[in-house]
Amino acid sequence: MDSLTSIVSQLSPGRVDGSDAALSPAERGLTIAMKESSLTSGPKNKLGQLAATAICGNDITSSCLYVSALALMYGGRWGPLALLLVGGVLYLYRSIYAEVVGALPLNGGAYNALLNTTSKYRASVAACLTVLSYMATAVISANEAIHYVHASLPWIPVLPATVVLLALFAGLTIWGIAESAVVAIGIFVFHLGTLALLLVLGTGHVLLHGPALLWANLATPDAQGVGPAIFFGFCAAMLGISGFESSANFVEEQAEGVFPKTLRNMWAAVTILNPAMAMLALAVLPLGEITHHEEALLAEIGTQAGGPWLANLISVNAALVLSGAVLTSFVGVNGLVRRMTLDRCLPQLLLTTNRRGTTHRILLAFLLLTVSVLWITRGRLTSLAGVYTISFLSVMILFGVGNVLLKVRRAALPRPSRASWPTVLLGIGAVGAGLVGNAIMNPSNLRVFFEYFLPALLVVIIMLGRVSLLQLCLAIIRSAIQSIVRPLTLTVSSVHNKIEQIQSQQIVFFTRGDNIANLNRVMLYIQQNEHTNRIKLVHVTNDTTSVSEKLRRDIVLLDEAYPDIDVEFVVQPGTFGPELIQQLSREWHIPPNFMFIGCPGQGLPHSLAELGGVRVIV
Repeated sequence: MDSLTSIVSQLSPGRVDGSDAALSPAERGLTIAMKESSLTSGPKNKLGQLAATAICGNDITSSCLYVSALALMYGGRWGPLALLLVGGVLYLYRSIYAEVVGALPLNGGAYNALLNTTSKYRASVAACLTVLSYMATAVISANEAIHYVHASLPWIPVLPATVVLLALFAGLTIWGIAESAVVAIGIFVFHLGTLALLLVLGTGHVLLHGPALLWANLATPDAQGVGPAIFFGFCAAMLGISGFESSANFVEEQAEGVFPKTLRNMWAAVTILNPAMAMLALAVLPLGEITHHEEALLAEIGTQAGGPWLANLISVNAALVLSGAVLTSFVGVNGLVRRMTLDRCLPQLLLTTNRRGTTHRILLAFLLLTVSVLWITRGRLTSLAGVYTISFLSVMILFGVGNVLLKVRRAALPRPSRASWPTVLLGIGAVGAGLVGNAIMNPSNLRVFFEYFLPALLVVIIMLGRVSLLQLCLAIIRSAIQSIVRPLTLTVSSVHNKIEQIQSQQIVFFTRGDNIANLNRVMLYIQQNEHTNRIKLVHVTNDTTSVSEKLRRDIVLLDEAYPDIDVEFVVQPGTFGPELIQQLSREWHIPPNFMFIGCPGQGLPHSLAELGGVRVIV
């Protein structure tokens, strides 16, 4: 989405001038990019620290609703430690993100980092992973939010209500990022307030009933040993950092200096809230029962600490903050896809803006994608968890790789802060370990991930290689046409040669000096009855000097009147008769039956039979 309200009127399709209206989608997209780059110093409606933190914070802080249970299920009593380790990884990534985005303060996240340090193809891989992560986040969060509402209001149908919720936040994002931020702030503040209330009442409950249950849980032996428990607990807890990458995807909409503060705020929230919730769970519930409350662990803690009213409040909060994660997905994917479209990785028609200045086509396309995924899965979203986990962990790794490439290939590029080499390498290694661990815990997730990832990547590859593909199509079309045209050409040439062969047969007409009317009838007869374009008009005489000039002029006139017939005038010495006809037939290779005469009078001493088949035509 575009927060540059000062140029909305210039970029809105409803307010283009005549010249803009005639532009192709690609030219219009380039025009938009040029306008924005020329106005970057103008006034902008930028997001402050609270608004920017709320947009991405709703996503990452909503993780406490499920990640504490996952960490305790896989890590047992070491769950809080696993969550603290994840906070340490996130601390490393604060420096990694701050350096990359400080050097390249553009929307796109990992895509932008790789785009400026390596090829567009490699950057597009990161972009596809990010889009998949947002897709899974939006669908899962919306569906889970409606499930929380459905628990209190069973008459609400889950699937239709999920579609409505997705459409609601798509419309809110289309309305504008400033308006979206107001909603995000409200959700974020309510969420933090609810969690603070839960921590206070939960702590009071522990102080009232004593820490005996906590010590008993911490003394529970590990079935797989300490090492595997911590490792797999850590891998499961890595789900808790989903959303950290979102801030980098709309950094252009944030005021100067806000981005590193959003990183700090998200890190602090995750590092404090998630381990605290895990410790509270160990202090309130037996470790063996936590598995039974995987989907609503905080609500069960609320029931134990404050009663049903607190559990209901937490359920309402869960529905709201998960809805906020949906908003984060729309905001993040809009910034990313818009950047990709400006880089011509996607069709330029996506850059069209509405009167609010937002790229509504991107948001509507993403809405259709999420609804189609929801419809295909029929609301059974377990398979999307694999896409969700692998996608965003891969994006985190690629962002770290982008930092490495930035250090090596763009060392001279100014940046406000730098992450040390140990920080970068340790961060990449930790996230890589989390990715491998999740793949080990759920091997089927890899297959599901590639089922979504490969088609998305194929679309981008087609766009990036569209010139080569079009050239290949052109070559195939030319080859196909050539395979058809060449035989046709040969056939046409053969037919043409046959026509030439037929028409090359010369016709002879013996004239006695006929007037032009008779000669014209001869020409008409030959044109209508004979397949030829050559005729010899032969005048036989013993005195070649006696040929009248009038006859010569008449024949010249006939040659001009019949341009398709080559008229040749021959004065032949001798006496007309069978001998002369046979002689001329041999010399000219013209059979006697192709020699014509006018109707003979009584003075012709030879019969037609003696003339060898000469025809009478006039």
